[in-house]
Amino acid sequence: MALRIAIAGAGSSGLLLALMLQRAGHDVALFERAPAPRTDGCGILLVSRGLQAVAEAGEPGLLDALLACGAPVQRFHVRNLRGDVINVADADHDPELPPSLLIHRGAIMRALLSRIDPVGLHCGSAVTGCRTVADGVEVQLEDGSTWRGDGLIGADGLFSRVAPAVTADRELHYLGDRVWRGVVDDPEGFCGEGDFYVYARGRGIYANFFHLGHGPGGVLRTHWGFFNEERLPPDRASQREKLTQPIPEEAIAKLSADAAALITSTPADQVVANWSFDIEPLPCLSRGPVALIGDAAHAMSSSQARGMTAGLEDAVCLAHCIGTGSGGLAFALHRYEQERLPVVHRYQQRSREVSSKVGRRRPAGTAPAN
Repeated sequence: MALRIAIAGAGSSGLLLALMLQRAGHDVALFERAPAPRTDGCGILLVSRGLQAVAEAGEPGLLDALLACGAPVQRFHVRNLRGDVINVADADHDPELPPSLLIHRGAIMRALLSRIDPVGLHCGSAVTGCRTVADGVEVQLEDGSTWRGDGLIGADGLFSRVAPAVTADRELHYLGDRVWRGVVDDPEGFCGEGDFYVYARGRGIYANFFHLGHGPGGVLRTHWGFFNEERLPPDRASQREKLTQPIPEEAIAKLSADAAALITSTPADQVVANWSFDIEPLPCLSRGPVALIGDAAHAMSSSQARGMTAGLEDAVCLAHCIGTGSGGLAFALHRYEQERLPVVHRYQQRSREVSSKVGRRRPAGTAPAN
């Protein structure tokens, strides 16, 4: 039985879920706040289980498209802030799984967008809330209009507007860093192919770099991330304002000169900034006709590179639970929650443990975001 399902958020997990549900014959409305699909961003390490989830989605050619756009991670280099080598280790690889991949987020988004039916994609349409009705759910949109159908899936990220319909016990937890990430043309190749460099946390900063292959013009590119321990501003407006500011000179000066030079050479439009948050593990992932996937359900630190992977796994699991809809949406959402909740709780626990053991000096006065 075909269902009418709304998805809030056209990130990687929302897109993959929409693609799979469309293929199963459901009527999918994918609502995205941005005026156009977002294919910007930076590089990511998509671990092998994330690619395995893509394979299990069963979309012809999708896994091959991602493998063609990225490079398997081969080595992890750990250095101190002076640039001295502490350790070099080969990346682990399970021959039963695809390789972990260094890839640009935009390549993943474009591969997914090229495969969904655009009729169901509604950009510039932000979901602001929902309410359960007799025959399913009514979704409220930012322009004042509403949508009605059988169910709503919140894939709308860290600051989810759908999450309150599932649980009131969702608390953001500030991890202590303002974070900048960028992609820069790097003809000399700061990192070798398949290399991931980590500059171990110390003196209030942390940085990483990795090879990102050739850009559209054929020039080698490098992804970098820079983490600076800072006190969190007290409200969302002041947090957003501070994210417009560049990396403080005194912070970047703590990094080795060659690494710092690569960061400072990056054009401003190739840099994104965020505050580092995770969320406390949720007691549930669904309530009535509403469910959560991705960061809306289990935002976690980047310490274990499980964020996008967990969201892709969520999408595949939920799509398989819904199937053709013959078992009913309520049963499908319950089954999804039973399968995924213990898994994502383990991911969150491990990410929090690793994040707390890497030498971070928690700034005084930090607090959850408003």
